Amino acid sequence: MSNDKTKKGREMMARLFGPAGEKAANIFDDVAPDFGQYMTDHVYGDIYQRDGLDLKTRELAAVAGITALGYAKPHLKTHILGALNAGASRVEIIEVIMQMSAYAGFPAATIGLMAAREVFEKANSEK
Repeated sequence: MSNDKTKKGREMMARLFGPAGEKAANIFDDVAPDFGQYMTDHVYGDIYQRDGLDLKTRELAAVAGITALGYAKPHLKTHILGALNAGASRVEIIEVIMQMSAYAGFPAATIGLMAAREVFEKANSEK
């Protein structure tokens, strides 16, 4: 770890995503070794450290934004897990995804609901 942002970013990713956070930070080391550090430093070492929103709200905003994209299911699943780990309820996550049907359309919302189902089923099986 090269600096304080990286340290804070890695800690935040571990808190939100568990071991998947470390994997995400290193997944492109073979082709773009700086990318993981950039993501860690900028997103989780800077943006997620800001005042103004609590962690749960940040993760629900991420779920909304990624749902609206409609094509980033792996990222959405990661942030649904992060929202759960930040204290969001399953009902809150589903409501945020359903809200996106009004702005991003039903296809994006259905992809979001499928992602939520997968995350919830995995969480149930790990209990």
